Amino acid sequence: MVLDDLGSSLRGTLDKLRGKSRISEEDVEEIVKEIQRSLISADVDITLVQELSDNIKERALEEEPPAGTPARDFVLRIVYEELVDLIGDSTELPLEEQTILLAGLQGSGKTTSAAKMAWWFSTKGLRPAVIQTDTFRPGAYDQAKEMAERAEVDFYGNPDAEDPVQIARQGLEETSEADVHIVDTAGRHALEDDLIDEIEQIEGVVDPDTSLLVLDAAIGQGAKEQAQQFDESIGIDGVVITKLDGTAKGGGALTAVDQTDSSIAFLGTGEEVQDVERFEPDGFISRLLGMGDLAQLAERVERAMQETDIEEEDWDPEDMLQGNFTLNDMQKQMEAMNNMGPLDQVMDMIPGFGSGIKDQLPDDAMDVTQDRMRRFQVIMDSMTDAEKEYPKAIGQSQIERIARGSGTSEDDVRELLDQYKMMERTIKQFQNMGSEQEMQRMMKQMEQQGGGGGMGGMGPF
Repeated sequence: MVLDDLGSSLRGTLDKLRGKSRISEEDVEEIVKEIQRSLISADVDITLVQELSDNIKERALEEEPPAGTPARDFVLRIVYEELVDLIGDSTELPLEEQTILLAGLQGSGKTTSAAKMAWWFSTKGLRPAVIQTDTFRPGAYDQAKEMAERAEVDFYGNPDAEDPVQIARQGLEETSEADVHIVDTAGRHALEDDLIDEIEQIEGVVDPDTSLLVLDAAIGQGAKEQAQQFDESIGIDGVVITKLDGTAKGGGALTAVDQTDSSIAFLGTGEEVQDVERFEPDGFISRLLGMGDLAQLAERVERAMQETDIEEEDWDPEDMLQGNFTLNDMQKQMEAMNNMGPLDQVMDMIPGFGSGIKDQLPDDAMDVTQDRMRRFQVIMDSMTDAEKEYPKAIGQSQIERIARGSGTSEDDVRELLDQYKMMERTIKQFQNMGSEQEMQRMMKQMEQQGGGGGMGGMGPF
């Protein structure tokens, strides 16, 4: 996630305040230096870094903490509020008819972002349309059309036309029944004059309600000039930050927000059309500081259950708490979990979980877990219905057949069966649970099992 190193280092620094009832000037100096180091390494403009650190230092030394508030909680609240203030509010995008113009350099992720945003609007009950006006980049039309089809939204483009302004004009007419028009423009490798002239002409034709600048999270300090020129040309109302699923630093995008006096609209967190989040500063900073983001988590859970291919009469999550737990139940849980997105992103949304536990795991732990889930899915796809319904009856000959059919090893199949047995035991413990003391004992046991960082101790997904 963007600025993830900042979150990790801040949590480590704040943890040094545990047990203290008062904060000293030395404590504040250490925290401010850590913030400065992390922000600068994340390519945030030095002026912003100084402003933020000065505000935190001044408040931490001059404000009186509420009675009984530990020093760590007091400083955490100040850091949280100042970071939220730095990033600003989310770009205003009402759920009503509107036209959105996307600008940015080639490779910034405009075409993918257009489809992602259209998909997001469609989940809110609106009918969106993507209009592709890029006649410069080879393959732009094909990519945009494919992405729009994956998002299941209206699309207009003309691969034979040479005038992007005319394509924009015709696109609005051809998609007139859409509620939200998202106009994707051409990018270049640099801020060339013909790029600026072209987007100014398109802007004049489509008369957008909102103009968004799309930025790769890895852009760094180059975002400053880019943001200034686009803002002078068409006016920038918000920023879309893309490719946050990699190792990007993201500070340049924050600098762009400051330079254009705008805000962040969306975050792109993966390659699929569903990998997009409406930016909400409170939840974003909460995740950064390990405080979770329950609103975003709830939205993902709801989306996952809708997208999981489950016939209501075939499977009900509550059934497994009443009767036998089968591999069919386990497979449906995995499908729902996969639809929620990468595990590391989901963990970030769970209060106290993303920071306290994830920081202690190896860097590739989440990748390993995700790969393990995919491997289990392939193995279960190679099983018969009877085997998934009665996995205890699976013998050596069946293990050999399932391994051959799934292209995995016999050990992989046994690992899946061991995982199933562990989850079945956990479910039975929940079924037999009759007291608060038993609940506490169970939670403690699950925490101990989860220490290995794999999927084995996570219990039901």
